[in-house]
Amino acid sequence: EEYVRKRVQKYSSIEKIKSNVEKETGDRIRSYDLAGVKVDEDYKRYYPYDTLASKVLGFTGGDNQGIIGLEVKYEEVLKGTEGTILTVTDARGVELATGGEERVEPIPGKDLYISMDRNIQSYATQLARQVMETKEAERVSIIVINPRNGELYAMVDVPEFDLNHPYDLGEAGEGVSEEQKQELLNQMWRNGCISDTYEPGSTFKIITTAAALEEGVVTPEESFYCNGSITVEDTRIRCHKTTGHGSEDFTHAIMNSCNPVFIQLGLRLGAPRFFHYFEQFQMLSTTGIDLPGEGATIMHQLKNVGPVELATISFGQSFQLTPIQMASTVSSLINGGERVTPHIALTCRDRDGKVTRTYKTKDKGSVVSKETSEILRGLLHQVVAEGTGKNGQVAGFAVGGKTATSQMLPRGSGKYIASFIGFAPAEDPEVLAIVIIHEPQGIYYGGTIAAPVCSQLFENILPYLGVEETEKNTDSAVAQ
Repeated sequence: EEYVRKRVQKYSSIEKIKSNVEKETGDRIRSYDLAGVKVDEDYKRYYPYDTLASKVLGFTGGDNQGIIGLEVKYEEVLKGTEGTILTVTDARGVELATGGEERVEPIPGKDLYISMDRNIQSYATQLARQVMETKEAERVSIIVINPRNGELYAMVDVPEFDLNHPYDLGEAGEGVSEEQKQELLNQMWRNGCISDTYEPGSTFKIITTAAALEEGVVTPEESFYCNGSITVEDTRIRCHKTTGHGSEDFTHAIMNSCNPVFIQLGLRLGAPRFFHYFEQFQMLSTTGIDLPGEGATIMHQLKNVGPVELATISFGQSFQLTPIQMASTVSSLINGGERVTPHIALTCRDRDGKVTRTYKTKDKGSVVSKETSEILRGLLHQVVAEGTGKNGQVAGFAVGGKTATSQMLPRGSGKYIASFIGFAPAEDPEVLAIVIIHEPQGIYYGGTIAAPVCSQLFENILPYLGVEETEKNTDSAVAQ
């Protein structure tokens, strides 16, 4: 009362008492018909699917400006032009009854049509929540992308938040300072798929394989021997199978995810050539996705890469990249070798549905030859058909993919990241997905807990996308 009284008794043309009031409250005040008190209406963005794709869509603030996500990126398209109310007042700012009121009506914003599919997003979210709960994980990220053109079908990073109540922190927000509250909100809104980096582990062997094939330093038939470890300079680096894989050709080395073999490939390439391929694959910069806040790859400087660093890089350790970078790079390597830019916006349309703008990504050119891409697809199909990725199989479809289990820093913390990258159909991919489970409890192997999530996802979305079955009489080998 004291606050309102001070405002009412001031001599000024207009005093705004409160904005963003619920409609019911505004209607009650209006019903009192108080002299000199005006209630003006405005529009407020409403999100019909609450938490769905919250970190991608973003939300608007009190004055309808975009805060995060697509709402920020495409604000100029979405916001339209504000209207104006003109009134006649005397010198003191008191409205004159004779003057009347003149309105300049607002112009609505345009509609943004996006590549994301509500059904795929819903199902991917359901699977992410399910595995987060059963594995008591810190969070789970899933990206589903068209590897041919970079269009995103889904991007999940659970836990998500309610877009209609984006400032609600629940119990976490009780009894904390404003500064701490803002920090908690920023964490809640943060899209880990594009902003956070992680150590990719064995999924990175896809990149090492592509570089080695392209450079001609390995063939699928070449023989190797794994005795359980390899010594680089004075450092002994173990294989995940400490007893060793014995004699194996390169096809079986990737099926077995054998570290010593990939270390040999890295050493054969040498740091300068390996880094040349990182640049050719456009991994050392951001992808250019049309969302704000994209993080960049954290990689050693070339001058600091000795044999041991090179060895660890070759099987996906000692550096970090974002999930979207991983999904984009692998898409480019398996689609015939053309680099794609991940993107969400397709067209902008006016209220009549007329297309006023089509969003096109820049052609980024070839990153590997078609031959290398074809061999890589074949090898990754074998990983799922008979190797560590067996739990990624889907009845009726040939699936390619790679598993990973990476230990979080500091080493020995007992915290892991389990992940799987899969694509289908293996011979001509139409969809690619990456599943990342952060800090799962109990069993933490990517092949055991992440691959089945991708399998379940593909089981549902491949028929939905109209992808025709390529294999008959096959059984899905999903391990729950």
